[in-house]
Order: sequence, then structure tokens, then C-alpha cells
Amino acid sequence: MDKLLIIDGHSLLFQMFFGMPSRIVNKQGKAIHGTLGFVGALNKIIALTKPTHIAVVFDSEHENARTEILPEYKANRVDYSEVPDSENPFSQLEDIYTALDFMNIKHFEADGLEADDVIASYAITYGTDMQIVISWFDSDFFQLINDNTCILRYRGDKTVICDEAYIENKYGILPDQYADFKSLTGDSADNIKGAERVGPKTAAALINQFGSLHDVLNNTNDISKPYIRESIIQSSARLANNYEIIKLSNNAALKFNINDLFRSDMNFTTMDILKGIGVYSQ
Repeated sequence: MDKLLIIDGHSLLFQMFFGMPSRIVNKQGKAIHGTLGFVGALNKIIALTKPTHIAVVFDSEHENARTEILPEYKANRVDYSEVPDSENPFSQLEDIYTALDFMNIKHFEADGLEADDVIASYAITYGTDMQIVISWFDSDFFQLINDNTCILRYRGDKTVICDEAYIENKYGILPDQYADFKSLTGDSADNIKGAERVGPKTAAALINQFGSLHDVLNNTNDISKPYIRESIIQSSARLANNYEIIKLSNNAALKFNINDLFRSDMNFTTMDILKGIGVYSQ
């Protein structure tokens, strides 16, 4: 069966830029550690997953519909427009784009959307005909996991493949219930507040009892613990908004069709690529 590997470009860039053991510069004094780490990690992910098709998706700089629902959405993120190049991962983004072109890998920004929406659309659109591997750290993608779709969390030798069993063992729910679960618990990384006094165990118990967030909100009288019942009632509007923000669908237009994403059998070492794009020379 064919396999589509979808990479979160910004996530991998940030991971490598801040995770490399030291700042590396080339002979011209240009910092290249983010590019070096990105290309090296991408090569390892490709070797691990052996995809037939690849896409690398980057977030756009434009506002998206989620901020209309929740103005505070991701408002806790760093504004890198005010950060000097030496501390700014985006300063190496153009070199990464050039490296992806050299590797003949399609890449693009999710214009006017979040990369999450585009990734979800690819996974849902093609997931019945081929295997999907999403290389991403955002847990929102857990809701897409099924027999053909898994999430890869790249950590070198400690890389984790998240499948249906992983979600059931870690959270006690099914993958397609994850958006309901996360709506209840909230997500500090995205500045989304859940219900007071509802942590992961309570959220899983509620989802297992009622089946979905919708059924939780429609059956609050059946919640046995008074303080949990009151918390859900008081935060019901916010929880419904959370679900609208977190739930992923296949509504995004796809920039490339699946044939455009075919990966030709080209094998380059990390140094081959960096030398080929002119950012490294001996």
C-alpha cells in the first residue's frame, strides 16, 4: 500500500533550532544549525517511515477562523517578529525551503488556514486508499488516528509511533473521541481553557459514560458528582466553542493532489543537501 508522510514544517524547525546542542555557523558566519537539524531529522524520518509520497506543510502568518471563536487562541505564543535572527528559527526558513526543493519534496504554507486543517484534509481525503503518517507534536491529530493513520513524534532514538492502542492506553478513550476529551480538559499550549476541576481522568470517565461532549452537555443532570456537574454547566458554552476549535475536518482546499506528492527515489546525505544548496562548504 502507498504511504503519505506529512511533516509539520514549523514544528520540526523549532525542535531542531532549539534542540541542537550548539549554534553552528558556516564559513560565512551564517547560522545553519536549524537547517542542519531539520534536514538531518527529515532524512531519518523518511528512512524510518519509507513513504511513497511526502508533503511538508508550514503555518501561514495570517489570522485564522479559530481566533474569531476564541480571541485568546494561541495568544501565549512568542511573537518572533521582535526576536533577533540569532534567536529566531524563522531566520533559517528560506534555506529549509531551498533544501526541500533540492530534495524534490513539495512544501507550502497553509494560506489563510492553520497547517492542522490542511493536514487533516489530506489525511481524511486519502486515508482510505493509503497509509498516512503525520509527523507532528500537536496532540490534536490524535483524533485522526485509525487503522490507516498514525502520528509520529520524532525524538531521534526515542521516536514514538502513536496508534489506536497508544491512545486507548494513555487516555482510556478512542481516537475519534479525542476532540471531545480535549475540549473538556483544555490545552494550555493553545491557550484553551477547559472545565474547572476536570482533568484527564474525569474527562475520560465522562466521555466513556456519555460517548461524546455533545451528550455530556445534554445530560448534565446525570453527572453523579455535584461539583463536576456544576463545572460542566457553568462552562458549557466555552466547552462547545472548544470543540469547534479543536475538531478537525477535511474542509481545506488541497494545494497538491496526491500524484504531485510522489517521492522519486532520491537519496542524499544531509551534507550532500547542505552543500548542494550552498549553505555548507568544507
